[in-house]
Amino acid sequence: MILYLDTSSLVKLYVEETNSGIVKNWVKESEIAAVCRVAYPEMISALNKRLRCGDISSKEYRLLVAGFSKEWLDFAVMDFDEIEAGQLAEKYGLRGFDAVHLSSAKLLRAEGSSLSLAFSSFDKKLNQAASSEGFTILPPLQSF
Repeated sequence: MILYLDTSSLVKLYVEETNSGIVKNWVKESEIAAVCRVAYPEMISALNKRLRCGDISSKEYRLLVAGFSKEWLDFAVMDFDEIEAGQLAEKYGLRGFDAVHLSSAKLLRAEGSSLSLAFSSFDKKLNQAASSEGFTILPPLQSF
């Protein structure tokens, strides 16, 4: 299985929160874990927000960023089609980077791998759009 993770899923690999264990298991079970290249700055931003809010210490922040930066090379990093992302934003009313993630997953699917492709996000609207585009959603839509 190829697992596409948006940033809401990616964060769960590094910060313990609801469903972190599930996402970690999905990544372990997948043959390929894929992300969009915009996930890198989004992830750093998400970790920095945790630091600013006092959820993590400066030391934890530095360790998380270092670990994530090192492991970034283990992900299949995908590009996106900005025109298609704009069309997806318009079609489904998505936020900009959510549309970018969906475009990236569509490019991954277009590569035509024989492996099944699952989409992981913890954003209800993005999951609904991905489902409408024919993706298998992890976890199921109804859990949100």
